[in-house]
Amino acid sequence: MLKGQRCKSEQSCVLFQRDGDSDVVVPLKNFILWCDSGNLTLSDKVCLSKEGTVSEYGMLAKEDIEEGHVLFSIPRECLLHQGTTAIKKVLEDGKESLESASGWVPLLLALLYEYTCPQSQWKPYLSLWPDFSILDHPMFWADEEREKLLKGTGIPEAVKTDLEKLEAEYNNVVLPFMKSHSDLWDPERHTLELYKRLVAFVMAYSFQEPVEDEDEDEERAPNPPMMVPMADMLNHISKHNANLEYTIDCLKMVTIRRIEKGEEVFNTYGQMANWQLLHMYGFSEPFPTNSNDTADVQMSNVYKAAMQATKSKKEEQLLKDKWNMLSEMENVGEKGVFIFGQSGCLTNSELYTTLKVLCMSPQEFKEFRENEGWEDDDGDDDDKMEYALSFEGLTELTTEWKRLVHAAAGLTLDSYSEDVEADRRLLGDQEALGKLSSRERRALHVRYGQKIILERLQQLTKSSD
Repeated sequence: MLKGQRCKSEQSCVLFQRDGDSDVVVPLKNFILWCDSGNLTLSDKVCLSKEGTVSEYGMLAKEDIEEGHVLFSIPRECLLHQGTTAIKKVLEDGKESLESASGWVPLLLALLYEYTCPQSQWKPYLSLWPDFSILDHPMFWADEEREKLLKGTGIPEAVKTDLEKLEAEYNNVVLPFMKSHSDLWDPERHTLELYKRLVAFVMAYSFQEPVEDEDEDEERAPNPPMMVPMADMLNHISKHNANLEYTIDCLKMVTIRRIEKGEEVFNTYGQMANWQLLHMYGFSEPFPTNSNDTADVQMSNVYKAAMQATKSKKEEQLLKDKWNMLSEMENVGEKGVFIFGQSGCLTNSELYTTLKVLCMSPQEFKEFRENEGWEDDDGDDDDKMEYALSFEGLTELTTEWKRLVHAAAGLTLDSYSEDVEADRRLLGDQEALGKLSSRERRALHVRYGQKIILERLQQLTKSSD
């Protein structure tokens, strides 16, 4: 059993590179020694490696591991966040001036300090990422490359928003605070570019402890992110085999099923679609392994599809009135999306209401508007809406509803640079696939996964007349 066991020999925990790459071995050995000194316990049934893993560092099973086995345990004092950094008092005293929309500024300032401080107690941990060059989020791609490879996926728009907010946060919050504490930070060294890299580091490697709802009626703010050494070395797949558990004294990685010898240990970052994985973590799961993949249909495309079906100015005006009503109800928005997963719509209530209102007759809409929405006894139950917009139930929708969904899915497919057939041919051509860069492959898996969902959506709503 793991209890009381410490990693007394780094050789039992590290699978060394066959090429003897000291750039990999030395930092990893130093990290293991640091873990040992901090009472971070590690099972002798696993090892850390850069070989045999899906990406960069990872954890492998050295022998068969049963379900419920504690792979490692991390004392809370080994976690890196604004409450454990050497500058925690400075951050606490300046708490009010460090407030931002992201809520990440205290952790990022702590990382700026600890990463560049030679005496940092976290140096063996942070040295695993000597220059953060392994971070290849789309935010680091050229605009042209990002647009070419990811147009239609929603990532270019998300990245643009991220970069605008990140730069504003650095200039308006971080930079003034650093200048007022010149003994700790130097803007010449702690630059916007380093800040940007650390933002990506937090996006890809941090954890947020779940909020315990003591009072169901009181919504609590999410906990700030924190860096969790060892846990952040595990890679992610949707069909994972281990989970991180939080206790008062420590965090534990526990197996949730049997793991065979030689198998990689995978954590989960949550139910993440491929576009979210690439946007936030810099990787994507190969198609079709991501069971959590989704595709977005822009709400504006549903409106465009409905507008295309109008035949007179009077019908156009009625449609505008309906859409304005839906907007007032906060059911639709200019940048909103309807989300479809592997089995149907995941935002079924919003889409069901939208389709119902858009397809009302003039008289029905007149009564609906006079009532200022649904009457108390006229709502549709959740089970009915969920079934109606599932892939099983879509074929049973009225012709008018199906036409709207079909056309909106088509408009969404048209927003990509390449059609679904081009990506399908590429995925089926192993020689061409092998010539793709890492970025091109990751983008392909994101695009194609979305297109397959949208293609199925179109097939199920195709009109028979």
